[in-house]
Amino acid sequence: MAGFFKRLVAGLSKTRDNVVSGLNSIFHGFSKIDDDFYEEIEEMLIMGDLGVATTEKIIEDLKAKVKELKIKQPEECRELLVNSIKEQMDLGENAYEFENRKSVILVIGVNGVGKTTSIGKIAAGLKAQGKKVVLAAADTFRAAAIEQLAEWAGRAGVDLIAQQEGSDPGAVIYDAVQAAKSRNADVLICDTAGRLHNKKNLMDELKKINRIIEREYPEAYRENFIVLDGTTGQNAISQLREFKETADISGIILTKMDGTAKGGIAVAIQSEFGVPVKYIGVGEKIDDLQKFNSDDFVNALFDVKGETENDD
Repeated sequence: MAGFFKRLVAGLSKTRDNVVSGLNSIFHGFSKIDDDFYEEIEEMLIMGDLGVATTEKIIEDLKAKVKELKIKQPEECRELLVNSIKEQMDLGENAYEFENRKSVILVIGVNGVGKTTSIGKIAAGLKAQGKKVVLAAADTFRAAAIEQLAEWAGRAGVDLIAQQEGSDPGAVIYDAVQAAKSRNADVLICDTAGRLHNKKNLMDELKKINRIIEREYPEAYRENFIVLDGTTGQNAISQLREFKETADISGIILTKMDGTAKGGIAVAIQSEFGVPVKYIGVGEKIDDLQKFNSDDFVNALFDVKGETENDD
């Protein structure tokens, strides 16, 4: 884990340069805590893509703590702010229950966000834990998606259920569910299309896939993960909002966090939607996607030296 934490610190450097250095100059530049001080912090957080709603919650919380603890010096607010951000992200136990039960994970998201790659990496992680994993290539709209998933299945050493390009995704899911049951698989992970002829087609297809899983495998523990590209900031939030109308999103995979100045998006998503970020990706390598830990994330964002770095 230490290696990943260091990569996370490095990956969030753009966000840190953008936001945290600005915050530090506010903490050191003000001689007293007043409305201007809070306004500057607010502006800085919004610039870091924490979003207006989340930023307002953080500022309210900061004001309350300053009052309660009778804090007078602006620089004493830094730690309070960091803790307030951690609280916004804490949704209790970030459950990975699917690892312990017979599960089906539906992975959705627009093209280009790193969906297929994320599936491959999660499959590899589960396989390393000794789990039996089956992948379903239900993004039949793109030939490249099927090929890419086949490559990842080979790399991770897991089974793949696929048909040719243009076949019915529902049929692929049906076959995959039967295979998962007959092979006694622990986890079935389904790739889905990120684009179809129009948005309605895409949403209808997701509903249909959902119905097939519910009908054929009602006893399975269900997760619906959406993959979002961390570099797209507020755009990722609108994607989540749209998909949330169709699917019951239970977790988020945030990718490309190594090249973004919008790292605050992780805070905004969790605080605004109450949907946990389950995985965070900071690169291309197979172990560059890890389970998300909000403390580690905020420590890395603010370059706080926590015990995290010494963890295994």
